[in-house]
Amino acid sequence: MSTQTSDNNKRIAKNTLFLYLRMFLMMAISLFTSRIVLSTLGVSDYGIYNVVGGVVAMFGLLSGSITNSITRFLTFELGKKDYSQLQKVFSTSLNVMMVLSFVIVVIGEIVGIWFLNYKMNIPEGRMDAANWAFQCSLMTFVMNLISIPYNSTIVAHEKMSAFAYISIFEVIMKLLIVYSLYISPFDKLKSYVVLLLILSFVIRFIYGFYCKRHFKEATYHFIYDKVLLKNMTSFAGWNFFGQGAYMMNNQGVNIVINLFFGVTVNAARGIASQVNSAANQFVTNFMMALNPQITKNYASGELEEMHKLIYRGSKFSYFLMLFFLIPICLETEMVLHLWLNIVPDYSVAFVRWTLVLTTMGMLSNTLITALHATGKIKKYMIVVGLVEMSNIPLTYLMFKIGFNPLAAYYVYFSIYLILMFLRLFLIKNLIRMKAKTYIQEVYLKVLIVTVVSLVAPSLICLLQQDSPFRFIEVGIVSSLSTVVTVYYLGLTPNERKKVTYLVKNKLYKK
Repeated sequence: MSTQTSDNNKRIAKNTLFLYLRMFLMMAISLFTSRIVLSTLGVSDYGIYNVVGGVVAMFGLLSGSITNSITRFLTFELGKKDYSQLQKVFSTSLNVMMVLSFVIVVIGEIVGIWFLNYKMNIPEGRMDAANWAFQCSLMTFVMNLISIPYNSTIVAHEKMSAFAYISIFEVIMKLLIVYSLYISPFDKLKSYVVLLLILSFVIRFIYGFYCKRHFKEATYHFIYDKVLLKNMTSFAGWNFFGQGAYMMNNQGVNIVINLFFGVTVNAARGIASQVNSAANQFVTNFMMALNPQITKNYASGELEEMHKLIYRGSKFSYFLMLFFLIPICLETEMVLHLWLNIVPDYSVAFVRWTLVLTTMGMLSNTLITALHATGKIKKYMIVVGLVEMSNIPLTYLMFKIGFNPLAAYYVYFSIYLILMFLRLFLIKNLIRMKAKTYIQEVYLKVLIVTVVSLVAPSLICLLQQDSPFRFIEVGIVSSLSTVVTVYYLGLTPNERKKVTYLVKNKLYKK
């Protein structure tokens, strides 16, 4: 292993450690906060906040695509060590974000207000609060949008410690906001969204201040580079198409559920999303530390090293998610009753299906990062986007026929099985990777590990009555089962040697 590769691996490990510190604190506080928010707002207002926030998220399609574009171009130029071009990318991205913010506010105030007031199923007497939630969510979104070039700069430079500290501060402030609802003499939902808006202003200032102090390219200069702007907007435009399909699978289904079943089922979707977000943080942090290296390896022409990172990243992110998937899915009812005072209908099934789909999604993350590194995303986004967008009409049709809300998950599960292989075969030639190798190294190994890991904890659930003792036993057994199975069946001999060396080094280090 070269010195550079060793340094890169150490950097990934260090950044992952910082992000996991951030995650543990954020997850604990976020889960506790969600319980209090649901209890304070009530199921109805919580459902309103969830579905109205979904409408705003629909306007965030452009921001997601622009974010990927900015991060890709910043990281690519860092990989090439072209600092003059890096300055141009940052300033151009800030120009784009300011224009985009204005466009989204205009669209939101016209289309969003009309849809909220005339099409959505909002309980009687709560339309005024729903409008407050919409306006504040829209402005919060704009603040987050303008922060994106700064956030992307931190990630591209792999300064994850700063990212971790700012995020921890943000989640602590959100906890204080939730507690302030108890003493607020005003409408609880209105108070909540206004305070979140104020917090977004504070976080925006902190990110900007840090970047200007540490990165010379993070000082804004008005730059109009026609070629760069065209490349970034073209990349973002096609990525927008793909992001649009993804968002439809989340917020689009949320709105369709609202039209057929009302805000109570939306509350169940919100609970599932919270549990999924908490578990998903383990993988997100790992991928955030890994992704810049994949892009930089491509930019510097180190394709073999990039392929290794893709295989490992896909496997390890799946295994990390599997570690939480098994115990939570087997003991979902116990988890929700311990966490929440009120468990909305369908929450148990929604949580299970959401976790399964997210875990499947882990297998594509590093492939998509590699695709973005190439910049050649047009064909991929068209094909995959069209397949993904079939989810909404199929789900609507299932509900129209008379199926229950779970039909949405049945439809998407079927679509995702197709997408797993479709993504691989669309990307492999762009990065000069063999599909057969990826299937053997990733798909087959994760399938074997999943089946074997499930055996022991599933037997406990079948043979024992539901109880707190069984809950603890399933957690311990599933953790041990997953770790042992991953070690012996999921890792290559070389990976096992590295893991064994690292463990021994930590245990016997003086």
